[in-house]
Amino acid sequence: MADGPDALTGIVAVSRETAERLAAFVALLKKWQPAENLIAPSTIDTLWRRHVADSAQLTALFPGSTWLDLGSGGGFPGVVVALLGAKHVHLVESNRRKCAFLRAAIRETVAPATVHEARVEEVLASWSEPVDRISARALAPLADLLALAEPATKMGVPAAFMKGVDYQREVDDARSGWEFDLTVHPSRTEKGAAILDIRNARRRANQGKTPQ
Repeated sequence: MADGPDALTGIVAVSRETAERLAAFVALLKKWQPAENLIAPSTIDTLWRRHVADSAQLTALFPGSTWLDLGSGGGFPGVVVALLGAKHVHLVESNRRKCAFLRAAIRETVAPATVHEARVEEVLASWSEPVDRISARALAPLADLLALAEPATKMGVPAAFMKGVDYQREVDDARSGWEFDLTVHPSRTEKGAAILDIRNARRRANQGKTPQ
């Protein structure tokens, strides 16, 4: 089966104009890929399904939101979410060359997004802009994500973290140091994977203390 915009069928409806903007983004990524290795080379032939459609699930679940996307890398999910109707997406990425790609993608597709070139910890340490939700895909284990996102989650911002088939192990590991309300949305593009809808994340009171 050919990989292309039809991969979005059943996940989110797109207009012809939006499909063209997504196609322009994909074409730009393929142009930059040989030099920058923005995605795993083994996924190039299934880019629409593995990356675009996968990212589009966030739009289907949480439409019209303002996002804070951590570790945006090659633009997944952040740029895709921006092109699919988000109010605005803040893309946080520390790699200079990936940031150059993200800025080029924003210019070419006129995506409602802003690139923040710095480590996540540095950006969130002084974060004050209102956002509806935090996102991350293939960035870090859940416990580490919760620590990175803590400045925003302390303000009541929920998170949508995209995880693979071993997500339950990550959830169990994270609960040793964190309390949080969790809704699991099964992935519609990868069997066994999930999108973790996390609210009210807070460190456990005894975290870091030696048991008596």
